Amino acid sequence: MAQNAANASAPAWKSVAWLTVLGTVGSLGLSVGLNYLLLFSDALTPFGRSMVSAVLLPLIIGLPLFVLIGWMQTQIRGYRRELNRSGTYDRVTGCLNGPVFTSMIERRTARPSASGPRSGAFLVIHAEHLRSINLRFGPGWGDEALRLVASAIQSAVRKEDMVGRIGTSMFGVFLPGATEAEAKDIGERIRAGVARVYFAPKGSEDVLAISVGSTVFETELAFEDMFRSAEQQLSGAETVASL
Repeated sequence: MAQNAANASAPAWKSVAWLTVLGTVGSLGLSVGLNYLLLFSDALTPFGRSMVSAVLLPLIIGLPLFVLIGWMQTQIRGYRRELNRSGTYDRVTGCLNGPVFTSMIERRTARPSASGPRSGAFLVIHAEHLRSINLRFGPGWGDEALRLVASAIQSAVRKEDMVGRIGTSMFGVFLPGATEAEAKDIGERIRAGVARVYFAPKGSEDVLAISVGSTVFETELAFEDMFRSAEQQLSGAETVASL
C-alpha cells in the first residue's frame, strides 16, 4: 500500500517541480527584461528606474500569484465543507447518515453525566411502497419519494430532535425528553405531513405512505435497544411501547 501511495504521488511531485521551475524562470526573465528596458529610458534617473522596478515587479508577479493562492484556498475550504457534509449527512435525503446518527446517540448513552434529559422517545419510520416506486418509475423517483418523506419528517419534529436515515427506506427520529403523548403527536404530524405531499412521478399522481413504530424510555437506552423496541411496534397503525 505504501508503494502504491508513493507511485501515485510521483506524478504530482513532478507537476509541482515543473511549475516551480517554470514560475521561477518566468519571474527571473520578467525581472531581467524589465530592468534591461529601463536602462534605455532617458526620462528616468537611476533612482527612478529602481523605484519603477521595485513597484512594478511585485505587482506583475505577486498580484496574480496571491489571487491564485486565495482562489485555491477558497476552493479547498469548499471541498472540505463538502467532504465533511458528505461524511455526516445522507446524500439523498439530507438527514444524518446511519453511522453518524447511531454514533451521536451512542455517545449520549455512554456519558451518563451528559447534559440534557435522559428520558425520551425513539421513532422508526418506514417509507412504504418504495420498491414498487423504483420498479414502476425508476430509482430517481424512488430517491425523490425519500426526499419528500424526509422533508415531511424534518418539518414535523422539534428543534432539538435528531433525524437519521438508518436503512434503504427507513428513518430514525430521536426525541430527547419527549413524553408518550408528545411522541404520538409528533408521529401523527409526520404521518399527516407525508399524506399531504404531492408526488406525481412522470405526471401521474401517486400516494406516499409511511408506517411508524415508537418506543418511550424513562432512562436513555443504547441505540440497538431503542431501535429493536421501536421496530417491533412498526405497523400501519400508530403504536407506542413504553420502557
